[in-house]
Amino acid sequence: MRARTLGIIGLGALSVAVFHEATASAYPHVLMPNETLADVASHAYGRVELEQVLVAANGLDLGGPGAVVAGTRIEVPVVGYHRVSPGDAWEDLAARYLGDKRRSEILARVNEAMTWVPPAPGRELVIPYNLRYVVKSGDSTLTIAYRFLGKRDDAWIIDRYNDLGGSPLERGDVVLVPLTDLPLSDAGREEAAALTGLVRGAKAGPTHDAQGVVDVELPELSARIRDGKWLEAIAKGNELLGYGELADPQLAAIHRVLLEAYVALDAGALASNACAEWRRADPDAELDPVWISPKMLKACADAAASRR
Repeated sequence: MRARTLGIIGLGALSVAVFHEATASAYPHVLMPNETLADVASHAYGRVELEQVLVAANGLDLGGPGAVVAGTRIEVPVVGYHRVSPGDAWEDLAARYLGDKRRSEILARVNEAMTWVPPAPGRELVIPYNLRYVVKSGDSTLTIAYRFLGKRDDAWIIDRYNDLGGSPLERGDVVLVPLTDLPLSDAGREEAAALTGLVRGAKAGPTHDAQGVVDVELPELSARIRDGKWLEAIAKGNELLGYGELADPQLAAIHRVLLEAYVALDAGALASNACAEWRRADPDAELDPVWISPKMLKACADAAASRR
């Protein structure tokens, strides 16, 4: 067996990486009489096919058919989440959570981003679960990618994530597979929350989902402003704000729209408040008179004066 120094992370190192900032990679489950791993997968994820993830995550593919009996404690993998703070960088986050800064490319990719664009403050990022897999006869990056990522075309992810450099895998090698498609069912969330306070994944996902919905609906909000539908824009903007903890760029975009809508309706106090919130979410926003109307500038001046 060849050593894969990038691809092998000890359990201690992994727990440090994934439990930082209350993010967890798994929650415990004790098997009941006659309960199978397929039952656990169906209960935790609502997807019986994820039994193979439970098998690999717990090293049960090496133990034979009698490896699982009632009373066996297994770990149920979940993805983690990280809420971006100012100054966070992809390489630092990859080193902290995934064990190596070179995995920043994959971390950015699973969050639909690019490494050369810093993550936006307030954005909730998905942290992949590092599935440790022992290579067997006949395995390749193609077969592993198809088995766990669903596509042979994603073999490059296995290669890049483990710094293989295109080298073929050998029996006994250990590689890590970054999994993100592990959404817990309602029953799984309840069990995770009841068993451990460390599993932030049991409750953090909805924020990530809400931010994704807001990304989709922001163009519609802007369209209402362009069409002069001020009341509809205000209603939509406040609806989006009600989605929960949004990223700073999202908050800035919404409050910028609300500022324009309130000014159009001569709602001075509300306009000033909207400008204050806009500038709070985006301190570098420029009040350029070429693009900002005199009434909007006045609302922002009033907001600045009220803070003094």
